Amino acid sequence: MSQERKPQLSTLVVHAGTDRGQWTGAASVPIYMASTFHQRDIDEGQVYDYSRSGNPTRHAAEEAIACLEGGTRGFAFASGMAAMSTCLALFSAGDHLIVAQDIYGGTYRILDKVWTRFGVETTFVDTTDLEAVIAAVRPNTRGLILESPSNPTLAVTDLAGCAALARERGWLTIADNTFMSPCLQKPLELGIDIVVHSATKFLAGHSDLISGCVVVGDEELGKRIGFLQNAFGNILSPHDSWLLLRGMKTLAVRMAASQQGARQLAAFLNNHPKVSRVYYPGLDNHPGYGIHNRQASGPGAVLSFDLGSRAAVKQFFSRVKLPIVAVSLGGVESILSYPTTMSHAAMEPEERIRRGIGPGLIRLSVGLEDPDDLQADLAEALDGLE
Repeated sequence: MSQERKPQLSTLVVHAGTDRGQWTGAASVPIYMASTFHQRDIDEGQVYDYSRSGNPTRHAAEEAIACLEGGTRGFAFASGMAAMSTCLALFSAGDHLIVAQDIYGGTYRILDKVWTRFGVETTFVDTTDLEAVIAAVRPNTRGLILESPSNPTLAVTDLAGCAALARERGWLTIADNTFMSPCLQKPLELGIDIVVHSATKFLAGHSDLISGCVVVGDEELGKRIGFLQNAFGNILSPHDSWLLLRGMKTLAVRMAASQQGARQLAAFLNNHPKVSRVYYPGLDNHPGYGIHNRQASGPGAVLSFDLGSRAAVKQFFSRVKLPIVAVSLGGVESILSYPTTMSHAAMEPEERIRRGIGPGLIRLSVGLEDPDDLQADLAEALDGLE
């Protein structure tokens, strides 16, 4: 391939992070199950010395996600929350953070219940409204934490607008890109400083791995994250790094197929009489439809819909046959989740309601089943609701 032509992402996901076995030509990166490495000369540094600080398999996974997001450095962690927590450790006692009110429940929990003990203040605001972000500014504001589309109400934040606002004031910006993946959205290109993924979800894609990733565009910021990763030790194991690499090789085709199914199911649910509301940025009645289309190349494979009551949700869950009812998303199988008791269980009931997470809200991550089969299954379950 000529140097002038930039590979498409569907090509990058197959080849990023692979070394074609320098000595063997192997198509798969080896799993280096080593805790330590022989020091050839104690006076000369070497790339690998102890696997907490660096491991060849994890390094390959980190290079791969950095390549896909268009960053300079990538980091692989033991979970999405390990990744986010490490980024939050960039802030110090006395700092104030402005955070999207629709942020993932685990991020809300650590900011509201843990980081406050270390003197970091947080204001949760509707980041879809830039004026609301500006109104929350304090003299000690140091960071802006975003998620777009948000979990689970799929609210869309203007990432470029927020990044510009933050840059003017010298804040760090962090964006959770889990729902979109680098296939559909590149926050670094929009001016965001740090991108975080729960790699458990679409990046790994097979519901068999817990992992998290961070990507930065700035080398100096990468050194700071690298220091914290090593200091905390929240690393991804060599075997899990290999699983993540394997999962990412099919990311582009999985996202394309799942998104196609999500478009069909969102349209179906949007017209069903038993569904009071559908949250999906691919619907032209979504309030963030225009902004999302400017900053992302597709609406993704996750949607939420409201059945009005907890009783209806329980009845619906008891009738569906194809999707599993579980925590998580982004797997090859479709997954139905109930945010009230799953992803946002840590959030106080009044806070959930204020954020639009009512007792009838269901989140659906569309997998790789035939969309017609999924639609028939959902239709049968909905039509039987009392």
